[in-house]
Amino acid sequence: MAAAAEEAAGSGGGGSPSSARRRLRIISGHLRGSPRAPEREALSSNPCKAQGGSAGPASGSIPKKRQELLKWNGWGYNDSKFIFNKKGQAEFTGKRYRLGGMILPTFKEWIEKTFGASLEHKTTSRASLNINDVPPSIVNEAFLQDLRDTKISYSQDAEDRVFRAHGHCLHEIFILREGMFKRIPDIVIWPVCHEDVVKIVELACKHNLCIIPFGGGTSVSSALECPEEEKRTIVSLDTSQMNRILWIDEKNLTACVEAGIVGQDLEKQLAESGFCTGHEPDSMEFSSLGGWVATRASGMKKNIYGNIEDLVIHIKMVTPRGIVEKNCQVPRMSTGPDIHHFIMGSEGTLGVVTEVTIKIRPVPEYQKYGSVVFPNFERGVACLREVAKQRCAPASIRLVDNAQFQFGHALKPQVASIFTSFLDGLKKFYITKFKGFDPNILCVATLLFEGDREKVLQHEKQVYDIATKFGGLAAGEDNGQRGYMLTFVIAYLRDLGLDYYVIGESFETSVPWDRVLDLCRNVKERIVRECKEKGVQFAPLCTCRVTQTYDAGACVYFYFAFNYRGISDPIHVYEQIERAAREEILANGGSLSHHHGVGKLRKRWMKESISDVGLGMLRSVKEYVDPNNIFGNKNLL
Repeated sequence: MAAAAEEAAGSGGGGSPSSARRRLRIISGHLRGSPRAPEREALSSNPCKAQGGSAGPASGSIPKKRQELLKWNGWGYNDSKFIFNKKGQAEFTGKRYRLGGMILPTFKEWIEKTFGASLEHKTTSRASLNINDVPPSIVNEAFLQDLRDTKISYSQDAEDRVFRAHGHCLHEIFILREGMFKRIPDIVIWPVCHEDVVKIVELACKHNLCIIPFGGGTSVSSALECPEEEKRTIVSLDTSQMNRILWIDEKNLTACVEAGIVGQDLEKQLAESGFCTGHEPDSMEFSSLGGWVATRASGMKKNIYGNIEDLVIHIKMVTPRGIVEKNCQVPRMSTGPDIHHFIMGSEGTLGVVTEVTIKIRPVPEYQKYGSVVFPNFERGVACLREVAKQRCAPASIRLVDNAQFQFGHALKPQVASIFTSFLDGLKKFYITKFKGFDPNILCVATLLFEGDREKVLQHEKQVYDIATKFGGLAAGEDNGQRGYMLTFVIAYLRDLGLDYYVIGESFETSVPWDRVLDLCRNVKERIVRECKEKGVQFAPLCTCRVTQTYDAGACVYFYFAFNYRGISDPIHVYEQIERAAREEILANGGSLSHHHGVGKLRKRWMKESISDVGLGMLRSVKEYVDPNNIFGNKNLL
């Protein structure tokens, strides 16, 4: 440690005492968990204190009482939603997003034409949560007394419990609008640090309880649903108050962060020190670092920054057997199978991730959006393949098919001036008349470049030169920026659709390059066929985009929706169709999931996906780490 102190003080004696102490704290953080670091307790700069202590949770964007800010039966913020106003025009409410307060003049026509929907046909959903519908909390008094002794915050309030009983699958939101879950958590507990989690897991083992970890609540795999047959007390262990950055190591470009922090807060706090992770999943406003680890998440800028498995340096997880972590924080180890890969993707079945050390980078000095129009989807996919082959992909490159292009166009706000409208008209004339692009076939790629300004401009030219070889035309920065802005508001559309008999969902896969086009075509055709066979009276919307590219393949993301008027059990019909679509994906060489995870929704295909022996290996780990099934959410296995 003496050598570490000298290094911390800086060469030549130029370091200040405060910088030396800060460096020493960072180094002690690297050594935490090592039996050969007796100084670590004294050096730890982040002791776990009770509520109200100086080392308590940071002030995050999402409050502890989620109902104060978020919808109880839909996506996102209470003040943000799509509506049809008194004039019958679509608009997006609130001021949190750039689209807020804007009129969408063509959206009503699009939804009527696409789905056969009508403003005259409106559904009714419950305006508020009826406490009398909520299953009672069943918690034994001995456990409650032990819990009180720990001084860890908890709640048996009905609203708190319902908010943590679900993710955001279609059937979960439909249940909230129409009825209530048969089984929900009996108690919500809010640890504020790793040591609190250790205490909670020890109590759960002592009293034989079931724990379901809760991060941001954005799951789309039924991972948070409580098993109806579970008779034990179910604890929702909400990590949201574990939301601090414990240290930033500017020399190694790493940061140790508590697992409950949500994406927007992580980036905001890192930016104050001039850093970022670059990990930006579509759900980053609400999803948590621990959730990213538990589901093997991917972000839209993974081409530069990597997926979560590329960012993670060290993980600390509490299990019924004890704490799992490596003894050092290094870029790579050759010590048998990587234990991180037992943890990443474990979906709350083995324990609770409490702290994660991740790679960070300086905030890029320059950012530039772009877009390219292609004559058809085939040319667009060929271009993305070439970009991947030349390993020159920008931070993000996403290709939408024509149906999704039309969808995005319908969400275009009312223009600010006649001049803007005139320019749009000129662009449309040039692309459709002069260049001969068919507006019903063309597709669009949106681009995002980041980094040093000079390198970004060189990179941009390289990508546009490749696009030109495949018939692509540059379509401007504005269209690219709009595409990424829509990423964060598009999830709000499902709630509007449900108000007018339209149900919809997204699902994704990864697939080799030579199967991308076949898979996209076959899945769309299968969905149309299944809808017809299941009695859906209106043609469905089925659209896809290529969202992430790799050397050997790509991620394909589907949106699927239909008008369910005349169908007595729309959720059952929807699930049958989605199941058929998933079968089609697997038959066409696609994966079970690229980044959404498995949960309970897709676990029927796990044996097919990883083999009988592979599934047995996962079960063996589960049986050793959690022999009494304390983490009994029934995901994956």
